[in-house]
Amino acid sequence: MKHLDIGGFLKDQCVTLAQVLKGGDYHTYLAGKWHVGKQGPIKKGFDEFYGLLGGFTSFWDQKDYSRLPEGRPQHQYKDGEFYATDAITDYALDFMEDSRKDDKPYFLYLSYNAPHFPLQAPEADVAKYEGMYDRGWDRIREERFNRLKELKLIPEDAKLPPRSEYWSRDREIHGVIPSWDSLDPDRQKDLSKRMAIYAAMVDRMDQNIGRVIEDLRENNELDNTLILFCSDNGACGEWDPWGGFDNWITTSNFLHRKGDLDKMGGPDSYHSYGSGWASACSTPLRLYKHYGHEGGISTPLIAQWPKVVTRQGEIDHRPGHFIDFMATMVDIAGVEYPEKYEGHQILPMEGKSMLPAFLGKEEEQRTLCFEHEQHCGIRHGKWKLSKIKERDWELYNIENDRNELVNVADIYPELVEKLTSMWKQWADRTNVTPRPKTNLYQSS
Repeated sequence: MKHLDIGGFLKDQCVTLAQVLKGGDYHTYLAGKWHVGKQGPIKKGFDEFYGLLGGFTSFWDQKDYSRLPEGRPQHQYKDGEFYATDAITDYALDFMEDSRKDDKPYFLYLSYNAPHFPLQAPEADVAKYEGMYDRGWDRIREERFNRLKELKLIPEDAKLPPRSEYWSRDREIHGVIPSWDSLDPDRQKDLSKRMAIYAAMVDRMDQNIGRVIEDLRENNELDNTLILFCSDNGACGEWDPWGGFDNWITTSNFLHRKGDLDKMGGPDSYHSYGSGWASACSTPLRLYKHYGHEGGISTPLIAQWPKVVTRQGEIDHRPGHFIDFMATMVDIAGVEYPEKYEGHQILPMEGKSMLPAFLGKEEEQRTLCFEHEQHCGIRHGKWKLSKIKERDWELYNIENDRNELVNVADIYPELVEKLTSMWKQWADRTNVTPRPKTNLYQSS
């Protein structure tokens, strides 16, 4: 549901998780990225905040990160010591320690900006992955696809989608991702280094998540803490196959050669990895971030709560949505979702509690709708409509074609009409349409 209005503010008709949980006397903390408007996290229910107030920035520049409320004690980092993923964790651990001053429960939203661009990571972490991606995105896609089959995560008869299409940010340039072997050796080295930095960022985030887990374990809180981990999009396809944001204002791509390769990932660099690697990272799904196809909307969710959720090592393929987080927290915390808040009428929840799924209970069939930058989708049982904004709707049977390779829209025109009507009703009800005339670029 769209709640961020064109002025950059969360509308008064919605409430945040923090605001709702404070009704249950929770401590509320946010460490990481706040990218939902100019009214900051403190005004929207969080007790403490450290992180970035926009969508993306340097991981090396301490001045781009804020501690709120103002006047709170801050960590002091020596020159060259600050790295955002580490600092965000430092404050998350502070907040967790703060929660132990009384018996109140707490909610921590730990929203790392890693591995969002710009691709930047400590040299020691990047060194672990130097050369690992030299074999290119074609071989890596095939290797990952075959491993998914071996692990029985996808059907044995699944087919790998062809190399994806791509579009430039202004959509003036459109093409198909080229084969890796067709690339100039200098381009291959540049792209391999970008992916190595990306892997290092994930590695560093994993190390820091380990710090949080260990803190919970040392304080005998791990078994009674619900931990939900996921990312917010499919793989980042911004924008062409070579990457971008070397000049972040224009999103231009620069080719890094020879000695310049050593500077990549450092404080003076600023780039993304592009749609070529995004297609590989979305294996085996089609397309990537920005689009309503599976590669752009699907992200795994890891749930752990040993005292309550006894399922271990299981994979549940039932679809959920980020809108379910609110309903889940309301269910677990036993708080009321308000009809009014601070004098404003509040829109009802769109999601459903995920707790029954965590406990292995059967749930009714759901209809889930999506839209991002006019790229659309609707999931209804085994059927999925997907749409690239300027094109016609495509229909897929997700039960046997999760990769969205066989468009059956022409075979089931009445179903397409029915699902399209359902999507339009949802879009009207949730203010997805009409689309504002001002087109602000925002990356999430």
